[in-house]
Amino acid sequence: MSHVCVPGGAGYVGAVLVPKLLARGHRVTVLDNFQYGRDVFATLRGAEGLREVVGDVRDRSAVRDALAGCDAVVHLACVSNDPSYELDPDLSKSINYDCFPMMVEEAQRAGVRRFVFASSSSVYGVSDAPDVTEEHPLLALTDYSKYKALCEPIVLAAQSPDFTVTVLRPATVCGVSNRMRFDLSVNILTNHAILNRRITVFGGLQLRPNLHIEDVTDLYESLLLEPAARIAGKTWNAGYQNRTIADLATIAKTIVEREFPAGGPIEIVTTPSDDKRSYRVNSDRIAAELGFVPRFSIEDAVRDICRWHRAGRFPNALDDPRYYNVKLLKAATAV
Repeated sequence: MSHVCVPGGAGYVGAVLVPKLLARGHRVTVLDNFQYGRDVFATLRGAEGLREVVGDVRDRSAVRDALAGCDAVVHLACVSNDPSYELDPDLSKSINYDCFPMMVEEAQRAGVRRFVFASSSSVYGVSDAPDVTEEHPLLALTDYSKYKALCEPIVLAAQSPDFTVTVLRPATVCGVSNRMRFDLSVNILTNHAILNRRITVFGGLQLRPNLHIEDVTDLYESLLLEPAARIAGKTWNAGYQNRTIADLATIAKTIVEREFPAGGPIEIVTTPSDDKRSYRVNSDRIAAELGFVPRFSIEDAVRDICRWHRAGRFPNALDDPRYYNVKLLKAATAV
């Protein structure tokens, strides 16, 4: 694939994926409203192969503009995480679901030959199954997860010999990004361990699948290169380490105490939670069918966050809204 459109490409995952695609020889068009700032690609601006379309994924004309000349789409655009979604459910639905059929239709009209949709492992909701495979019922507990699940059959129904589609259900992503988020489990716990020397765990026994941001972005790129017959109409889980929230807190505490010993011991405080999402994602299928084996761990993500903190890459990381989707959206609404 030579020219990839990435709706939502200025977000947390896109900020790692887009430079990676450019470095590996792809041309990239990013379609984003850049509500989290225009500095995500500041060091790439003007680079050969990068085009930024400032627009809304609900705007057909902006979508057509962004898709012009593209061979492939990696669709990342959405209002991410449950608290952000719930700030304005109607607005969020319009972005995450209502406009999605139009996006698929316009991709086909533009001659796109490959469409990769970023769904979510949260579509499984709560499960006591020892391993949640792709055949597990979708039991979404929130609107965010529900509309991710409802987008899947829309794009899969468009599969044809000229339009290869595939759906990825990634685990919760962790690690560093130029559009950093400190509202994701591993990142939250590590940030508080470094800056507060105190981690609050809500519940703690909920199991969550995790995947390093370098691995998920490598995977998206590999899906652009796979022969169509290997991925056409397929849905895959993509996860690595299934850990309880309490385990994640212990990992963050142990590594941060080692990386920043001058701060002294880190306290872990456990409180009750009504967050019941708990599931253990099985990613054997994608390993068997595509050979996908993650290379980076939760521990690597924690160490990377420590390294970037030490380098001063995250100023005011507890309070600056740019690191927190819901805080930034609230601030934008208040203006």
